[in-house]
Amino acid sequence: MQVLYAFKGTESDDFSKDQKFLMYSINNMYNLYLLLISLLIAVQKRAEDHLEKTSKKHLATDKEKNPNRKFVNNEVLAMLKNNEQLQAKLAESKFINWDLDSEYVEIIFKAILNSDLYAEYLNTSTSTFKEDRNFIVEVFKEIIAPNDKLYDYLEDKNLTWLDDLPTVNTSILKLLRKSKPQSDAFHFLPKLYKDIDDKEFAVNLFKKTLLNQNALTEEISKKTQNWDADRIANIDHLLLKMGICELKNFSSIPTKVTINEYLEIAKEYSTPKSSVFINGILDKLVKEYQNEGKLNKVGRGLM
Repeated sequence: MQVLYAFKGTESDDFSKDQKFLMYSINNMYNLYLLLISLLIAVQKRAEDHLEKTSKKHLATDKEKNPNRKFVNNEVLAMLKNNEQLQAKLAESKFINWDLDSEYVEIIFKAILNSDLYAEYLNTSTSTFKEDRNFIVEVFKEIIAPNDKLYDYLEDKNLTWLDDLPTVNTSILKLLRKSKPQSDAFHFLPKLYKDIDDKEFAVNLFKKTLLNQNALTEEISKKTQNWDADRIANIDHLLLKMGICELKNFSSIPTKVTINEYLEIAKEYSTPKSSVFINGILDKLVKEYQNEGKLNKVGRGLM
């Protein structure tokens, strides 16, 4: 979506560079995922160092000498830390070095330490895997994901990451919530594409949307005659183009899946009323296509 939004050419223009940038952006999104996962590991290491230093300081209290190790022993963090496949993948990444960027690890660590979430978690010295998992999910959701300083850091590292951040954060939360004691080593190394068809879909949607810009714009205009064109957000116009393109050209994708997909994107990236607007237009078009026999979906239950 971001690459299409940035494209300012016409149907006849060469967009090979834009297509290459699309693939670069998708691959780079995985780098962002690895960076944020590695941050959890770096915070655990910082917590461990903190306990060790405070226990050895002069005139340490009994509590400091025998600290609650519940956080540093968190089973989910241990799962990440001891995952050899994940560690090998992180070692390959040239852009991850939290030792150099330790100030941001410190920011997150202190935010956790000062949170009510952490205080409540340390009310006991032992926990189950479920409690450990729920704690890390809440830490990521309430402390890491919305942190403004981390946001600025990511912006400095790679500008395209800001657009990818909501998607990556959501993916990490899903993986954390689904983690189990018996999760295999590849649970936290999801595939970027489900299969080759998934990769081809991204490229084909990009191409078909660009190559049919005029026809898609005309189709939208017919359904928005009572709307002031200047008041339709640019992002909404683009999402409608992509949605219509997907409805008409990808026969294996159910109409409900397409509509729901663009409604979720609109909620994340556009105005509060955009999802209602987009849903109304796409719903009208689906009914029109069905009546005219233009909606050729294959497979069971795809209408």
